[in-house]
Parts: sequence; structure tokens; C-alpha cells
Amino acid sequence: MKLSLVFATAISSFFVSAIAGFGFSGQADALTFSGISSATWGEPTPASIDTDPIYTGVGSNTFNWGDSNVCPPSPNTPSGCTITGSNKLTFNGSSFSTDINSEFKIADLTYFNGTVFQGTSVEFVPLNINVSFSLPTEISEVFDFKLHLVNTLNEATDPEKSADFVFIDTNLSNHSFTFEGNKYTLELTGFNPDVSQISIKALEGATTTTAIYAKIKAVPEPATVAGLLLLGIYVISRKKFGHFDETQRQR
Repeated sequence: MKLSLVFATAISSFFVSAIAGFGFSGQADALTFSGISSATWGEPTPASIDTDPIYTGVGSNTFNWGDSNVCPPSPNTPSGCTITGSNKLTFNGSSFSTDINSEFKIADLTYFNGTVFQGTSVEFVPLNINVSFSLPTEISEVFDFKLHLVNTLNEATDPEKSADFVFIDTNLSNHSFTFEGNKYTLELTGFNPDVSQISIKALEGATTTTAIYAKIKAVPEPATVAGLLLLGIYVISRKKFGHFDETQRQR
């Protein structure tokens, strides 16, 4: 048997795997996932400067952090000094229906920027999102994410400099689940479906409410990826070995 035929026979089996992989991809793209979300906040991580972190709401959908008691109690409260309350994040789940690789609203997030003592804040807080799928089957999955809380020093003359921020931690890997033997990932894409916006801000004493968007992706099997790579090698090798055989026949 000629070398070119041996190589072609070996590669062809991977080509079949690639075709099967394409079939899986087509089936996955046709799926629609529907369900509803909810979430609870986890145990936060203080920064090195947060020597006396104060927080409540672990295990619930509302998380408060920081000591907001920055004014002396009445009747000794100075004029113009008000207690605005601590920082607060509230997760409100929502129902959804989405196709594979399409962004969809998974929840609303409400962020209140309070006035707190320096050293009483936290830097990161886990967000444990529970997704109860109703279609294509009834399953429930929990996806663990993390938010980065940026608390700035207040500037009395510049409200923008006093704004605080919340970031989606993109260092975490995508979170996977399995349906009918196929693997999928759920990722948080940000706060705006039109642009890559992974942060929101709130001015001092103000509230910001925004939607959180997500996307479900199909994960291709390793054999499919290998098959596609070898398919490319096969096409190149056919040209190479075809030229080699032609040269041999001319000798």
C-alpha cells in the first residue's frame, strides 16, 4: 500500500469524527433554554486596608457592607451631616428564554452607594446564581461568580470622584453544565448587551439599577477539534503526496 493511501485512510477516520462534531454543533445551536434565576451572596473577601470589615446578607439576595454610622447621634449631629446607610447590592432574578450563543437578561442588580467608614468595607463578594431550567428539561444548576467592589474616598467638591464601582470578575473561568451528554457553559457577559460593559457605578448616596446579561455556549468535543485540525493536514498532505506520486511515475 502506498504511503499516501495509508495516511489518507488514517486521516479519514478523524474526518468522520469532525462530521459527527458538526452534527452535534448543529443540534446544540437549535436548542432553546428557558427558566428562571435566583441568587444568594457568599462570604466576602476584605482588602488589606479593610481592617474592620462589616457586612450582612450572606445567604440572602441582599448584601450590605461597611459601617455607615459616620455622624454622631442626635442631638449632637452636626449641621449637614446625614446617615445615608451602608453600601448595598440586591439581586433580583428573572425568567428567560434564550437560544445557544445569544445574550439574554438573567437578572437585575440594584446598587446603592452609601457613606461608610474607611476600613469597614470588603473587596470581593461571591454571587451564587441558581438557574432552574424548565426547557428543554427540568434541571437546576448553581453557577458561582464573583463581583469586585471598588469603594473610593469621597470628594465633597466632585461627585464623580466620589462614585463607587462594581465589576464582574472576569478572571473566573466559564461555568459548565451537562444536558443529554453534551457540555455547555454559562457566562456573565456584562451589564449591556450592545457593548462590553463589565462594571457599573453609583454616585455618593445614589442608587443604580441595571440588568445582568449572560450567554449559554456549547462546548465542542476535543475529538471534533482534533478532527478539524487533521482535516486541514489531510488536504495539504493530499496535494503533497499527489505531487510525490506523480514524480515517482515520471522516473
